[in-house]
Amino acid sequence: MPELNEFEQMLEESLKTIRTGEIVTGKVIDVKDDEIVLNIGYKSDGIIPRNEYTNENNADLRNLVHVGDEMEAKVVKVNDGEGQVALSYKRLAIDKGNKRLEEAFNNQEVLTAKVTQVLDGGLSVEVEGTRVFIPASLVSDTYERDLSKYADQEIDFVVTEFNPRRRRIIGDRKQLMAARKAEMQRELFERIQIGDVVDGTVKNVTDFGAFIDLGGADGLLHISEMSWGRVENPKKVFKTGDPLTVLIKDINGEKIALSLKFPDQNPWANADEKYAAGSVVTGRVARMTDFGAFVELEPGVDALLHVSQISREHVEKPADALKIGQEIEARVVDFNGEDRKISLSIKALQNAQEPVREENLDVADVDIEAVAAQMDEE
Repeated sequence: MPELNEFEQMLEESLKTIRTGEIVTGKVIDVKDDEIVLNIGYKSDGIIPRNEYTNENNADLRNLVHVGDEMEAKVVKVNDGEGQVALSYKRLAIDKGNKRLEEAFNNQEVLTAKVTQVLDGGLSVEVEGTRVFIPASLVSDTYERDLSKYADQEIDFVVTEFNPRRRRIIGDRKQLMAARKAEMQRELFERIQIGDVVDGTVKNVTDFGAFIDLGGADGLLHISEMSWGRVENPKKVFKTGDPLTVLIKDINGEKIALSLKFPDQNPWANADEKYAAGSVVTGRVARMTDFGAFVELEPGVDALLHVSQISREHVEKPADALKIGQEIEARVVDFNGEDRKISLSIKALQNAQEPVREENLDVADVDIEAVAAQMDEE
């Protein structure tokens, strides 16, 4: 018997001693429904319950861990009451995650992690098993009402607050986006100049124009620059997300004015040939005033049909004989390319044999562009 006691003593001394909180390494010798059994080189085996391995309550441990696997765990209790060592894999992972996050916090390192939860007030991500909360106000540099698009996405962020004791670890993605945007803006302004043709994406459409994302800064495409013709409602022409090729019309500080009036598409470039005096043309009644109607011959080219030239019969007001949108045929009686003025006459077609009486028509006295601008304001 003394020899047996001596053997047991030697065996016990050969086994390592462990303490609560210590990190141990062991080999998986059994995997059950709700626990993992480890040989940790101690007189008792180590046990990792399911809830100390994963946050998934219904997880099948046998699909996650296999006999023969080697793994580390943290000692929770040296004796769990049944003579075995209570271990935790999850707490070890949290400790490692906290250490990693603390280093990132101190060094202001940019981290990348997957969004595990989309909450009412922000996003939750995990770094090596440790939760980091990113408030909604720090998710983006612009307000976002719906954060669901970030579910299961990997995002970059920096840790701006680290207090694991209070379980308060805060991440910030907004400052990274702002910094990247500033860099993109700097690069954009170094690259572009007035007269350049660039590609962009419609970011927002308003009643007065559209904001175009040029990749680093937004440019304004005013309603007056959307076409050589007339645009009544930008929202009927463009929608958010549309790709668009635009002309840089002006750069004033950080403001960029854009245009779709490309010079090579200017309808007045060859208007003198198409609308020479004496030509018979077809157009659409676009606007009317008391003294006449403006007829769109093509987008960007309007002509004046004076009330006295609408008919051989007396016409008091253009609206008495014409309707908006009506297509009419008329003869060009005057073309002024320098001032971009064209005058029409239907009367001249009604009786081509008789000379057109123009006693009531003084084209030089009518500023078509000024009248059109006045109507726009009204």
